[in-house]
Amino acid sequence: MWTATTRRQHSRAGLRYASDVTDAEWGILEALLPRPACRGRRWAWPLREIINAIFYVLRAGCAWRLLPDSFPPWRTVYRWFARLRDGGVWEAMNHHLVMLDRERCGREASPTAAVIDSQSVKTTESGGPRGYDAGKKVKGRKRHAMVDTDGRGLVLDAHPASVQDRDGGPPLLRTSRRRWPFIQRGYADAAYAGDGPARASPIRLEIVRKPRDQIGFAVHARRWVVERFFAWIGRNPRLAKDFEATIASAQAFLYAASVMLLLPRLARST
Repeated sequence: MWTATTRRQHSRAGLRYASDVTDAEWGILEALLPRPACRGRRWAWPLREIINAIFYVLRAGCAWRLLPDSFPPWRTVYRWFARLRDGGVWEAMNHHLVMLDRERCGREASPTAAVIDSQSVKTTESGGPRGYDAGKKVKGRKRHAMVDTDGRGLVLDAHPASVQDRDGGPPLLRTSRRRWPFIQRGYADAAYAGDGPARASPIRLEIVRKPRDQIGFAVHARRWVVERFFAWIGRNPRLAKDFEATIASAQAFLYAASVMLLLPRLARST
């Protein structure tokens, strides 16, 4: 509920852009980013400005070339984005921040239960892998997300929309074992029913089915947290469609959006 107190807590007034990181947020994020080498050429731009520029692209939904002049050159920003993407830094940052936020709430750092679902989005003329989701009548890509029971993004994946949920779910479950080995139970909708997801990993998948007498919209137990996660990251216009030419960039922006969700929570608690 919005009150005068909560508005002050969430206010980003005083920043150059609302997407810029605050001093408290940068204090958390700086330790998770690459550090300058002791030898060789010095970095021409502060890494904080690079991160601010990437977050601006995500939040504003603009092209790299349309970055304002107050940021470093767009080629420099994109080169750093690609470096963090190819090095798995966005995923690693998200993993660390999820554990910190869970501990902040008094929970174990690693979850034992998760919820999975997918979201189909259209692509643009930029190209790259894509497909047609006949169920939702969308030509583009499908975003698969595994979140904990509070809605924090654990594993985020992207692939052509033609891949059905029962086929896209097993790789997501297998991938989760690398960073989240203690997950024992997962919750999903009826699209994941079948032998494939059940045999994908040691995770026991529980299908939360729609009530037979349901008419219209209804909130389903467990499943609603992943839908809320999609709504949260959907606030970023860069994710309104899948503008990326590669799957790797699409996934990197998903993890960056998750990082942008977690950073303010942690900064407000310090």
